Amino acid sequence: MVSVNEGLLVGLVLTNLFYLATGRLGTYVKLFIVQTLLVSFFGLVVNQGYLSTRVIILSVIGLVIKAFVFPALLTKSIRTAKLKREIQPLVGFGTSLFIGILMFGLSSWLGSRMPMPVEASSRLVVPVVFFTVFTGLFLIISRSKAITEVISYLVLENGIYLFGISFVKEAPMLAELGVLLDVTVAIFVMGIVIRHLRTEFESLDVNKLSTLKDWGV
Repeated sequence: MVSVNEGLLVGLVLTNLFYLATGRLGTYVKLFIVQTLLVSFFGLVVNQGYLSTRVIILSVIGLVIKAFVFPALLTKSIRTAKLKREIQPLVGFGTSLFIGILMFGLSSWLGSRMPMPVEASSRLVVPVVFFTVFTGLFLIISRSKAITEVISYLVLENGIYLFGISFVKEAPMLAELGVLLDVTVAIFVMGIVIRHLRTEFESLDVNKLSTLKDWGV
């Protein structure tokens, strides 16, 4: 079972590296779906035999929101804005990938130095949590498209959720907090969209939304 856990964590590391190496917005959405499924499956594998019905229901709700609702909304936004790529990132993709490798090294070092109240299911859990959070933060500051920033926040949230789901048997309330964080992120995402709409059109009049086809955020 340990090998399965570590295999899922390695998969999460690879998704983070792919985030840094690509600029295609459609690929970002697909990577987010894969990453969310990996995190959810990791939580089930790690906590099998310890999950209550309440925790399972809440986890499924979080999975549906992140793996289906968010990607559908993001895909619709990409099509509406007629965007395909992150054309002018503040940091190039090759450089981003190199920085990502450095971030994983830093994450591994921090993971080995951080004292934990209970033993994690795998020695890779904490480094992968740090790496996922760092990846989300780096994408936020290095990409210019609003949609990419939204996905970056979701990547960051996946890192936090991974940490919570890894210790849910010691603290069952973490499952509820994970769903609450999903809702918070959803509200945050809507706030980002509203802010960019106000900046672009200087109005929130829904009658002006027909001009979204010219929206180049």
